[in-house]
Amino acid sequence: MTTFLIVIIALALIFDYINGFHDAANSIATVVSTKVLTPFQAVLWAAVFNSIAFFIFKDHGVADTVAKTVKPDHIQQGSMMVVIFSGLIAAIAWNLLTWWLGIPSSSSHTLIGGFAGAAIAAGGFGAVNSPIIIKTASFIFLAPIIGMIMAFVMSLWFLSSFKKGWTSKIFSVIIIIGVIAFLATNLEFNREVLAKKTHYESYTTQVIFYAKNFKWILLAVILFVMAVFSLYLSQLNAHKANQWFKRLQLISSAAFSIGHGGNDAQKVMGIITAALIAGGSISEFSQMPTWVPIACYAAIGLGTMSGGWKIVKTMGTKITKVTPFEGVAAETAGALTLFITEALKIPVSTTHTITGAIMGVGATKRLSAVRWGVTINLIWAWVLTIPISGLLASGVYYVAHYFI
Repeated sequence: MTTFLIVIIALALIFDYINGFHDAANSIATVVSTKVLTPFQAVLWAAVFNSIAFFIFKDHGVADTVAKTVKPDHIQQGSMMVVIFSGLIAAIAWNLLTWWLGIPSSSSHTLIGGFAGAAIAAGGFGAVNSPIIIKTASFIFLAPIIGMIMAFVMSLWFLSSFKKGWTSKIFSVIIIIGVIAFLATNLEFNREVLAKKTHYESYTTQVIFYAKNFKWILLAVILFVMAVFSLYLSQLNAHKANQWFKRLQLISSAAFSIGHGGNDAQKVMGIITAALIAGGSISEFSQMPTWVPIACYAAIGLGTMSGGWKIVKTMGTKITKVTPFEGVAAETAGALTLFITEALKIPVSTTHTITGAIMGVGATKRLSAVRWGVTINLIWAWVLTIPISGLLASGVYYVAHYFI
């Protein structure tokens, strides 16, 4: 492994660490603003579940998508490593600047923008995989909208349940039946196949099967818990309901942290794997060494533990005031969005997702409860992230390729 490749890997893990503390607000803003956990407890909670995502997301589909953002055959031989180096430098610079200004911009988009911008500088627009860039850019708007709609529906669901509405009870029963049906039909082994295996092979097959499907089992269990609780909610007064929502917020924030770790750590895995291919250490994505995901999940977990309090303030208080019940709705909706987009191999922004979800729960009170002026400023930051990161990376590339 060459010295330059080691430098690139180190930069990628530094970016992953920065991503962790830059995006810590995504997972902890609501639990801190609702005083369910202290800031220190919240970052520890989020960091643990960021790292646990390593054991849940095994297909690495998002990492594969990021690694294919650039077409190596369109870039001059020997320049691919400089492209990756330039993209990482630009992404780190933009992330640090937005963190300092307290702007919850997307670490995902700054990394992809930097990677693409450096590639364009090296090989022209043909060096970029346009469908991936278009799909990623479209989710700048789609991810927060999906999160907002899901959070809005979930908030109305809980409110209707508390007010003893029959619509919410029917909705809850449908979800419970749907979860049971899903687990019964989709998690059933092919008994004929298992019968032909030895006892050890059969046991190993079942373990691998459950490991691959664990994220869906987890999501189904969370939805089941929420549905059962909503049926119980009508029996509680406001004080007791609030206490229960504070407990549930631990579950919802953990689920969102898992989604955050699974989505964001994979982007750096994709960059490191692209560097290993360019450096000749491996020949294709499927040969990614085991240490790559371990290092990436550890780095993002450590970064989350470091905080990011300026962005926590923006996310937790400036967009709208969040109560425990709204925190549960926002985090659960955000987790659902991240799990689904990860399954579709789409590198979305956890920042955009949770921001949209917080807006969704605020809108259930009244539209004026959301500080739309703050939101518009955030959207401008989101839209500008990819092009600015791309321009920064292209500038770094033009300088770096003369010296490296």
